[in-house]
Amino acid sequence: MFQVSMAEFVNDDVLEKILIGLDVKDLIRCKSVCKSWYSFITSPHFIYRHLNYSYNNELGHRRITSVTHSGFNCRFCHDHHHLVGSSNGLVCISSLRSELLVGNPFTREKIKLGSEGLEVSAIGLGCMGMSGGYGPAKPEDEMIKVIHHAINSGVTHLDTSDVYGPHTNEILVGKALKGVKREDVQLATKFGIKLGESMGIHGEPEYVRACCEASLKRLDVDYIDIYYIHRIDTKTPIEITMGELKKLVEEGKIKYIGLSEAGPATIRRAHAVHPITAVQLEWSLWTRDAEEEVIPTCRELGIGIVPFAPLGSGFFASGPKVMDNLADNDLRKIIPRLQGENFDHNKLVYERVSEMAQRKGCTPSQLALAWVLHQGDNVGPIPGTTKIENLNQNLGALGVMLTAQDMAELESMASFKGARMPEQILVHSYKNSDTPLLSSWKSE
Repeated sequence: MFQVSMAEFVNDDVLEKILIGLDVKDLIRCKSVCKSWYSFITSPHFIYRHLNYSYNNELGHRRITSVTHSGFNCRFCHDHHHLVGSSNGLVCISSLRSELLVGNPFTREKIKLGSEGLEVSAIGLGCMGMSGGYGPAKPEDEMIKVIHHAINSGVTHLDTSDVYGPHTNEILVGKALKGVKREDVQLATKFGIKLGESMGIHGEPEYVRACCEASLKRLDVDYIDIYYIHRIDTKTPIEITMGELKKLVEEGKIKYIGLSEAGPATIRRAHAVHPITAVQLEWSLWTRDAEEEVIPTCRELGIGIVPFAPLGSGFFASGPKVMDNLADNDLRKIIPRLQGENFDHNKLVYERVSEMAQRKGCTPSQLALAWVLHQGDNVGPIPGTTKIENLNQNLGALGVMLTAQDMAELESMASFKGARMPEQILVHSYKNSDTPLLSSWKSE
């Protein structure tokens, strides 16, 4: 049994003696070390940059064979870490215990979406809030730093849309990508929503092409990785919209096609024209109605799932304080779930989630995000943030391991009241996404 006093710093040689021969899975599941040590030793940066291991396909073992010595600079905060012992004064690596886990998102630095070969980071970055939505737009230079920090931390799946700003969010993301190797990021944007006196939805072929060309220019890139139909145009057969998107794939302007807020029938019809790589939808402890039909349809067809707002528009991050000091143009001011009696009820749910998070040694937001991450290898949430510290906290969710019992407990307590969005937005949700039959279409 190798033990290290809490007063000692663990240098590279000692660390190597501790780690070599361990199964990576057991290291990740270790609950006996202190939080600061555990968070660093099980960070994606450490696992994938400093540990070399052999893999036994038959037994599923990944035994650590060597440790790369390079100063152990944490990718999350960029500081040099001296690792210390446990809170009770000892680090006893031999006392590792395994648990029956539902899944282990932590070992997945990348995940696959769809069947066409796209790989993205296990956690993405939703960029909408940088340019509005949740209050006024944030300073551009600060947001570029957040995006750079995300990429440097392994968060390479960046999500934007032409309607965010509008247009300014794509320009921001484009500026942030200057100097970044294009192949190192997976860039997603969307089209289909026109903002004016009312929310107009369009999917006509000429509109699709014009939007794509404009997004390429604003982003200043040669191609878009995932191009989503942001909302479904119920006046145009989905096959017509998909036909133009298929042409854009063939021309190399987009690589993969996605749908956002699409119902099962629309997903099937779209997928028959060209493989759909991902469906974006609101799916979290906060909102689970898509589990009835949309999620099963995606799984059946091998389509990736990209949950937006996995932290309930900041509810799991801030709890009751989420509504404090909001700007007049903050979307949360009109979300029914965050108003009046609904909010009073939902604050009680938050308290129960918070209590469980405390038992698990994580924050409520990490627990909520971990629940999403445990939904499968083809699920890649895109939590949004405008702060580096919040991004780091989101990454910490990768190290939160949940058992089947944990998952069931969370699901039993997550009974929220109120609509997830205001009616003027819900009217364009997946529940209202059926389009006319192709046979009825007459091109003007």
